[in-house]
Amino acid sequence: MHTLQPKHSKLNEKETEEFLSKLNISKAQLPKILSTDTALPEDCIVGDIIKIERSKKLEIPNSSASIQSVERKEGDKVHIYFRVVV
Repeated sequence: MHTLQPKHSKLNEKETEEFLSKLNISKAQLPKILSTDTALPEDCIVGDIIKIERSKKLEIPNSSASIQSVERKEGDKVHIYFRVVV
């Protein structure tokens, strides 16, 4: 993984169910990410939901897909994005 690449992690089944029910959406309503994307963890398959953590320093301007923001201990703001593997 490149040092500037945002952290990509796969949600497990329980996290996926909680996430979808919390937002009352289906997987089809999430933004997509290709299964061939090199940033994906190796064990990803079509239909998995990926959590992407991007720090404020690496944020892309005018990106509208942010679901939530969290503060890290160091004070860096982290934006969290979700994608479904297609």
